[in-house]
Amino acid sequence: MVRIRKIPLDLTLTEFPALVSSWWDEVNESTHWQDGIFYTLCAAYALVSSIALIQLIRIELRVPEYGWTTQKVFHLMNVIVNGVRAIVFGFHKQVFLLHPKVLIFVLLDLPSLLFFSTYTLLALFWAEIYHQARSLPTDKLRISYAAINGVIYVIQVCIWLYLWIDDNSVVEFIGKVFIAAVSFIAALGFLLYGGRLFFMLKRFPIESKGRRKKLNEVGSVTAICFTCFLIRCSVVVLSAFDSDASLEVLDHPVLNLIYYMLVEILPSALVLYILRKLPPKRISAQYHPIL
Repeated sequence: MVRIRKIPLDLTLTEFPALVSSWWDEVNESTHWQDGIFYTLCAAYALVSSIALIQLIRIELRVPEYGWTTQKVFHLMNVIVNGVRAIVFGFHKQVFLLHPKVLIFVLLDLPSLLFFSTYTLLALFWAEIYHQARSLPTDKLRISYAAINGVIYVIQVCIWLYLWIDDNSVVEFIGKVFIAAVSFIAALGFLLYGGRLFFMLKRFPIESKGRRKKLNEVGSVTAICFTCFLIRCSVVVLSAFDSDASLEVLDHPVLNLIYYMLVEILPSALVLYILRKLPPKRISAQYHPIL
């Protein structure tokens, strides 16, 4: 059982950092806190995954004839990413003690790459809209998206295979820097195409239908995604140089809670809420509504 440390009333400013450090160590070393925090992450991811699944079903029921649109794929990938995270944190005791250590990296980093692929779909969608509005070719955008993702996954698999053969601290460092670089690329992608689309919509006439709503939608999602990928980049770089900021260990539950809440759970929940609008129903060619 975790003992609650009482804060003395005569605590000085010089003693406060030591008290905070002591509390931090007690929480991190407590199996009760570890279980509570990681199960909380499991529940949060399961909730976000369920919301994405419900929204996917609603979209499919609304427009089943459209096939796998970008919107449907985006929600399906959200279901997968958050579902995998929920399973990983639900079985955290087994996951963080796996051997060889590369298996821990695979289970923690693979959802991060899937998260990258999921949310860069939005950047791709915005890029297509921007290019179409500017009468620019769009045929190479999807090819570029697939190629970039393919290269990233191949490099990451090579890093995992090397770590499987030789658990090298240098390669582990390179792997973390690589994840940070991928996150930085995603942040730039949102800033580039989200920003371009935002300013393009801003120049539309005031009376344009849905202009204000779409402007707020693009601006909000761009800000959320740019911020979460930038935070991921910063924290992963920090963990590469400082072992006390490592996210692949069982005894850093508070850091994991803060990190995953800021870079995945809250951004996913906010984006799903902002993009909650269902596509309009398709009206039959034989049906003529009364005006």
